[in-house]
Formats: sequence, C-alpha cells, structure tokens
Amino acid sequence: MKTDKKTDISSLGEFGLIKHLTENIKLENSSSVKGVGDDCAVLDYPDKHVLVTSDILMEGIHFDLTYCPLKHLGYKAAMVNFSDVYAMNGTPRQLVVNIAVDRRFSVEDIETIYDGIRLACEHHHVDIVGGDTSSSLTGLVISPTCIGEGEQGKIVYRSGAKDTDLICVSGNLGAAYMGLQLLEQEKAVFNQQQKEGKKNLSFQPDFAGKEYILERQLKPEARRDIIEALKKADILPTAMMDISDGLSSELMHICDSSKTGCLVYEERLPLDYQTATMAEHLNMNVSTCALNGGEDYELLFTVDLADYDKVKNLEDVHIIGRITKAELGCQLETRDGQDFELKAQGWNPLR
Repeated sequence: MKTDKKTDISSLGEFGLIKHLTENIKLENSSSVKGVGDDCAVLDYPDKHVLVTSDILMEGIHFDLTYCPLKHLGYKAAMVNFSDVYAMNGTPRQLVVNIAVDRRFSVEDIETIYDGIRLACEHHHVDIVGGDTSSSLTGLVISPTCIGEGEQGKIVYRSGAKDTDLICVSGNLGAAYMGLQLLEQEKAVFNQQQKEGKKNLSFQPDFAGKEYILERQLKPEARRDIIEALKKADILPTAMMDISDGLSSELMHICDSSKTGCLVYEERLPLDYQTATMAEHLNMNVSTCALNGGEDYELLFTVDLADYDKVKNLEDVHIIGRITKAELGCQLETRDGQDFELKAQGWNPLR
C-alpha cells in the first residue's frame, strides 16, 4: 500500500542525512582525489589555476517556495555557481553544498533538492565532494561553493576591456525577469482567492504560451556551450561576466574594473517573443526589462575589434555595442538615436 508519510530529518541525524544524500555519488573528474566522507575533500590541480565561487540562496529573498519546486531550486542553485566559473573562461569540476532547513522539511524534501543539484552536476560533469547541513529558524538556505579550473593565461577577468572592443551577449535578455513577473502575478491571484475564502477551488495558474519565460526563471542554464564555441573559434574575450543582476549592472562592473566607458545600442538587445509579449501585457518597457531584469545567466563579454569576423557568425551570440573611452561614460543609444546615461537598476539583495 502506497504511503505519503515523510521521514523526519531528526531520525537520521546530521551525518546520517549526509550519508543518505551522498552515498551513491561517483566521482568522474581526475582532480577529485577524495570526495564526501572525510573532514575535507582532496583535489589535485597540477599546472592549472583553481577557481572558487560561492553563492547563498535565502528563502524569501532569492526564491519563493509558493511557486518554486524544490528540484528546480536545487538545479538552479548549482547552475548559478557553474555560470560564475564559465564567466572566468573556466571549467567547473567540484561542488560543495551547504543546506539549512527548518521543521517543515522532511528527508524526502531534501532528497528532491539534491535530485536537482545532482542533475545539474551530471549535465556539466561536476563532482559533489562535500558540504554541511544545519537546522534553520529563518527558512530554507542553500549555499553551494563551486571549484573549477582555468588554463594559465586563458582566465578572463572583468578588467581587460579596452576602447573599441565589441560588447557581446549570449542568448536573449529579460526572459527570467518576465518569468518572475508571471509567477508573482499568478501568486497574487491565488492569494486573493484565499483571502476571499475560495479555498476549495482548484486553482490553475495561466501559463499557456508562456512556458519559455517560466523555464528561464525556474531552470536557468549555464552557458558552457558559448565557452566551447569561443574556444573553437579561437576567440579569447578581453573581459567577461555572467548576467545575474542585470545587463546594465554587469556592464558597468566591467567598465569600472577596466577603466572604460561603453555604448550600447537599444535596437541590438536580443529579445524573445514571449518576453516582449509579457512586457506588453504588464505595460512595461521591454528594453528596461532586458537591461535591468537579472537572472538571465547569459554571458556578457568583450572581444577585440580584430575578432569581429570570428564572433559575428557565432550561433546565439549578439554584438550589442562597443567599449569607449572612460570620459565618455556608459551610454545607451535608443532606437530613435538619442543617448542616455546607462544606470544600474538591477537586482540588489541588500536593498
């Protein structure tokens, strides 16, 4: 007889839970000498630079469990770390996962989160080599740390952009933000029904025709394919970042680090049809969404002007502007030819 009974985490204890979640993990990278099961993981990186990045995802700040499935959350938590490593022109190899949970969560819930993390790791050939678990008084917290490798002389920083460089982005922009707006809109409808006492109604959110922007918010993909394409085309970007807080914010980080200015052409911002349709539905400016939305996890990079012929034909890469002298500032040229100062209005978790 099938039962939906959940397993209380306290029945396993901290080490029992870790063993339960990780006992079937198999290491596939030669740099992973020792994974889960000791006081530290042991990694071996001869002739490589080691890249380390860490993120923290807080319930109520970075995600809302009203509409964010646990498996998708685990997948996203891993992907945002991998994206940071790719943004350095590196390769993610190992992941350390720290999770804190409150009494709402069962062993099965944590398994579901790990299912998402492991799926992301399998897709990108990353080994889970450790982590920690704890109780929480403030909801679910996931904090992964990713270790990657980069070739000496091939790591790309934010500080290498120079005057006349081309500004490029992968994919399209604003879709994740529009997905978030869609989820928040449907949540508001649901909450209103609850407020009106319609608790027995079977609530069905309206996601028809909006699947793409929904996926971009809940299940982002780190752009390993773009890094591989750049390498195949023999293009080494002069500067690079991933777009987590919004294009404007990230581009201004590059300009600040590189002591340059920039000029972005509004007409060249890559947009998906569902993004534009949703923005129109909400009476929002789609270019503003593309510039400031955040969580796209696309790659923003600059390349030498001499590489124009190489980069212009790369699939899913778009040239959106150019780097200028610092004294010219950061500018956006609108579709009607007017110049406006580019401002960072993207995601700020401390606001």
